[in-house]
Amino acid sequence: MNLANILGTLGVSGILLAYFLSLSGRLPQDSYAYLWLNATGAALACASSVLLGSIPFTVLEATWTLVSLIALLRKARAKPRA
Repeated sequence: MNLANILGTLGVSGILLAYFLSLSGRLPQDSYAYLWLNATGAALACASSVLLGSIPFTVLEATWTLVSLIALLRKARAKPRA
């Protein structure tokens, strides 16, 4: 197994784990764990796509990473509810 496949497998596994845990009600979509799993999974899948030379999936995973990171930033900046 080469580096691209290792990164892709780890990345997609993280994204799918977050999705499964969310659908099963075990992980809220606004939780740090869910957002981190998506961000890191997408970043790893993006790196894999770059190594494989797949432009469409690089764009998809880069966008997914960016959206997840923005959500993390917003969550971190949000004021705690009283």
